[in-house]
Amino acid sequence: MTPTVKPNNPNFSSGPCSKRPGYRVDQLDLNTLGRSHRAAVGKAALKRCCTETARLLGLPEGYRVGVVAGSDTGAMEMAMWSLLGERTVDIFAWESFGKGWITDIVKQLKLTDVNTYEADYGDLPDLSQANSAHDIVFTWNGTTSGVKVPNGDWIADDRSGLTICDATSAVFAMELPWNKLDVVTFSWQKVLGGEGAHGMLILSPKAVARLESYTPPWPLPKLFRMTKGGKLIEGIFNGATINTPSMLCVADYLDVLEWVENLGGVSVLMQRSEKNLTVIEEFVAKHDWIDFLAKDQDMRSNTSVCLVVDLPADALKSMVKLLDNEAVAYDIGAYRDAPDGLRIWCGGTIEAQDLEALMPWLEWAYTEASA
Repeated sequence: MTPTVKPNNPNFSSGPCSKRPGYRVDQLDLNTLGRSHRAAVGKAALKRCCTETARLLGLPEGYRVGVVAGSDTGAMEMAMWSLLGERTVDIFAWESFGKGWITDIVKQLKLTDVNTYEADYGDLPDLSQANSAHDIVFTWNGTTSGVKVPNGDWIADDRSGLTICDATSAVFAMELPWNKLDVVTFSWQKVLGGEGAHGMLILSPKAVARLESYTPPWPLPKLFRMTKGGKLIEGIFNGATINTPSMLCVADYLDVLEWVENLGGVSVLMQRSEKNLTVIEEFVAKHDWIDFLAKDQDMRSNTSVCLVVDLPADALKSMVKLLDNEAVAYDIGAYRDAPDGLRIWCGGTIEAQDLEALMPWLEWAYTEASA
């Protein structure tokens, strides 16, 4: 039987992700539009992006937050090109983006003192191999594999190296041990459903000390330069961006930060995401033709939920297309480099009732595609 109830919001894409419930463009504060981002009003809005992010996340004293170009990718590249090379690097990768950082470090920066620890989709590498004297590069949540780091116990408190963490689909959705993370990057268009093209860069005092004491041997593009005369350019972390940002995107980000505040804070946003994952877990438990790509429940992502389906590739594509044509789920096919399957975004901007409405449609589409 064809289900009769459809999700009110069929946007389950893993990036750009669904806007917050009740979102309307005409609710944005647009007083910065048409103004210079260097004007007082523009700088104030950009600074608020930094200070409100730090406050809502509960960052430790001395941690800096900046708005940078190029989304999460830009923020990660900025960090790696500026900070790596002083000591041995340990890289942990288990999906597309983590493996991309290996390519950048080994083939672009051409570092040779590198240890790579990799795992296939659905699994984690042996994190205990991390050396506290080395710089460590890793993703917290594998967006294309649905596999997350369960905790930060494997990171030494007394480490002398830096931890550089791509956390774009984890920030605002998972508990992060901030005192163990020296560089954290994310983008507005993931967990908060903001707009693309802008990245957020969070630096610990240790990371700042490295920037001020170490100069990499390669030339740095202007977009990556965070120091001048051996000192951190503090303006980057106070609303003076390196390049021109979209003030419309800034207004959009401030809107969703206010929503998080009114919701009850980050902890409530995390609870929403966990509740969303539970909806899928309960469905999977009742059907033997679908399962999680993540092999271990403890490392199962509560944002980018990746599923394997007992269908050949062409039938699986038909299943995804059926759901799209019925306007019940958009953009839920697995990432192009990942194993065939489904990827359903379960971040806090998604309503659990929409996922509950989607589940019968998954069964219907599976049955149709199997025929």
